[in-house]
Amino acid sequence: MRHSPFVVLGAVLLFTACRPGGDAAGNGPYAREVADAVPRIEKATGLKFKTPPKVEARTKQQVKDFLLAKFNEDAPSKEIAGEEKAYKLLGLIPDSMDLRTFYLRVLGEQVAGYYDPKAKTLYVVEAAKTDEEKLAANVTITHELVHALQDQYANLDSIQKSNANSDRLAAAQALIEGEAQFEQISIMLGGADQLESRLPGSWNRIREEIRNRQDQMPVFNEAPMVIQETLLFPYLSGAEFVNRVKEKKGNVNLFSDVPRSTEQVMHPGKFLSTPADEPTTVTLPAPRGATKVYENDMGEFGTRLALYRYLKDPAMSARAAEGWDGDRFMVVEGKGGTGIVWALVWDSAIDAAEFSDALSRVVRLRTAASERTVPGGGATFASKGRTVSILPRSIGDRALVIYSDLPDAMGSSVVDPAGITLGK
Repeated sequence: MRHSPFVVLGAVLLFTACRPGGDAAGNGPYAREVADAVPRIEKATGLKFKTPPKVEARTKQQVKDFLLAKFNEDAPSKEIAGEEKAYKLLGLIPDSMDLRTFYLRVLGEQVAGYYDPKAKTLYVVEAAKTDEEKLAANVTITHELVHALQDQYANLDSIQKSNANSDRLAAAQALIEGEAQFEQISIMLGGADQLESRLPGSWNRIREEIRNRQDQMPVFNEAPMVIQETLLFPYLSGAEFVNRVKEKKGNVNLFSDVPRSTEQVMHPGKFLSTPADEPTTVTLPAPRGATKVYENDMGEFGTRLALYRYLKDPAMSARAAEGWDGDRFMVVEGKGGTGIVWALVWDSAIDAAEFSDALSRVVRLRTAASERTVPGGGATFASKGRTVSILPRSIGDRALVIYSDLPDAMGSSVVDPAGITLGK
């Protein structure tokens, strides 16, 4: 589950009535805009820059080249290939889609600038001329300066290195991008207290505005739903999360306590409670009769998307994903091709049953396969040489649901349920 810096521009271009900045002045590119933004950011966050931010201008191609190189560094080919297989097995993207190529196309759209935590420098596209370009530059400068400030109080580079746990990474990205998005917009509107009065509907309105700008973001708008929502999540859900945390804690260093799951981001009360509601770690045993090619987790957010893709009912999908407490999936290859096993642990047996029912509806809609009830609970669906299983299980007093979609030639016992372990 990746994200792209371009999304911030789509979210804020609707504020065309906001004050555009002037041309760069003083020492260095965009010096006037930087000098104007720094005290506003310090006031909004309650944190002071330990050292003055460094800003340099780059051509649009240089900015694009850096972002592509950064993507290649942070998202190795093997990682993206595994993610692509998982998405296809869950029916979330077309079988013909080359996920890496698409991510690279999206990344090059609406490039305006970036903060490089290694060089400790903010790079902005040079020579903004039109009012819209100047506004985009101002927005980018404010947003990325928040990242520069974050990096002086936390190591952003290391926070974003957790490829083995996509859900935890998505939660951390939501804090990083969410704070920058929240502060940037609240500054433009004259303060966080002006957000609701000047922007009724807040983040839902921004989300819809992004979708209405198809001519400005043609690549983004052709993306499958799961890609769009994954790209938007750190900015919009992250901004809502930051708003809730700041309402309770005030202006503090938010990176003293980074969220550990998208569940905590989507339900800030679970993050703010004492103790916080922490996700359960699900560990899968080595596969039998097959080879593991990729392993990761979906989180509550990814689980909700997997349901919504076919249910088309946001309330039902959200309700069925609530109660998520941890998950792990494994993509395997063996006789007959590729398959997936996905184990999810739930807060209660009722939550597990509600998810199982919703997931069964998804499988029926996706495959039109014949369904057979399994003694003791659960169901299997057979179609075109493959079998999908949705089986309730338990470990001690914890309720699990084990989903698998495997070629018949591979068999159904690829992952031994008795070998699944749980931990915090």
